[in-house]
Amino acid sequence: MFIDIFESIRDFTETGGSILLVIGALIFVMWILILERILYVTNNHKLMMKETIAQWHARPERNSWNAMQIRQAMISRVSLKLRFSLPIIQALVALCPLLGLMGTVTGMIMVFDVMAMSGGGNARSMAAGVSQATIPTMAGMVGALSGVFASTWLTRTAKTERMHLEDALQLQRSE
Repeated sequence: MFIDIFESIRDFTETGGSILLVIGALIFVMWILILERILYVTNNHKLMMKETIAQWHARPERNSWNAMQIRQAMISRVSLKLRFSLPIIQALVALCPLLGLMGTVTGMIMVFDVMAMSGGGNARSMAAGVSQATIPTMAGMVGALSGVFASTWLTRTAKTERMHLEDALQLQRSE
């Protein structure tokens, strides 16, 4: 079973060209970062929120300018940890279609080479170049789309959690 899967992946990679390996590695790294962020949001972030709210509530004085600056620093610390690798994820999402486009260009160069050598009469040789041109584009787009959805969710979650923390610290302040 695993051998069949491995052979299918190898055949797909050979059909799409060497740029497909780069796109695959990029998507793998992107999803490792996305999964790390999802695990952080679902596990560690809640604990950090509770600790930050407890620290703010433990302060004897919460109304001065200094207290507001400390509050802002606490919110910023939590927000920075929450958004830790989001810019990298967003850059990888943007890079996926660009690498797919690079695969398209290299595949089309292969088609033009075949046309120059055979005069355009060898459709079988041209088909290999066309598949090498279209498969990386598809892979780059699929990777980018999956990353866009996850990145959007993570960005929205970070924004929502920051607002929740601001509200919680504000409510603590008015006591």
